[in-house]
Amino acid sequence: MEIAFVWNRSVDKLQSIPKNEILENLKEFHQRNADLIVEIAHISITQKFGEMFLKYADYMIGSPTALADIELEEKLKKAALHHGLYVPVGAFWGAEDITKMADQGSLKALKITMKKHPSCFKVLGELAEKNKHVGEKPTILYDGPVRELCPLAPANVNTMACASIAAHNLGFDRVQGCLVADKSLNCHIVEIEVTGPSYSDGEFFTVKTVRTNPSQTGAVTGNATNPSFAQSLKRAHGKGPGVHLC
Repeated sequence: MEIAFVWNRSVDKLQSIPKNEILENLKEFHQRNADLIVEIAHISITQKFGEMFLKYADYMIGSPTALADIELEEKLKKAALHHGLYVPVGAFWGAEDITKMADQGSLKALKITMKKHPSCFKVLGELAEKNKHVGEKPTILYDGPVRELCPLAPANVNTMACASIAAHNLGFDRVQGCLVADKSLNCHIVEIEVTGPSYSDGEFFTVKTVRTNPSQTGAVTGNATNPSFAQSLKRAHGKGPGVHLC
């Protein structure tokens, strides 16, 4: 791999980057002829540039909570006619199996529960108020559809956004998200509950996984996140047009 360009809102933060690799005006991205553009900044980048990026290159969206906006999601799907829109799975365990179930129509329900120390949540609005007053007992900040949660916790629930894309027969409205603030934790815990079809005896196919990712106090992401993202970057190529998990 070779770096085509690096852009940051504050150019002074890029002192360790060679000057010839720094792009000062993101609107000039197409002049660098990148094969893959990777966003690890903010949902506003996808909102402003996502469609344009996909005209010139594959696009790996590090903040997939942006796709909770129905209009933006549809625009990007339509824009991904010549290049691929790649979504890193991150902390979402079992993404390929869940996608297979969604393809078959056998995925009936999906719930993602994220448990973190309150200092690790960068939430907005009413969730921020709840988070300020968390006591010694674990507190549920939110439990409901992922679509409504994404705008309130855009930095924390990219895993849930990825889940909503993988579980495409359910989508952002029917995949359930739950945030739990717990002062006793020094890790990020992600619980994934999958419900499949029922059988003649009335029993349902179910799978539950629990991912424990050690983290620093106040960190939005856990220690294993960077290596996972790097592996996704290596896989973000060669799948052609459309939306792909990586």
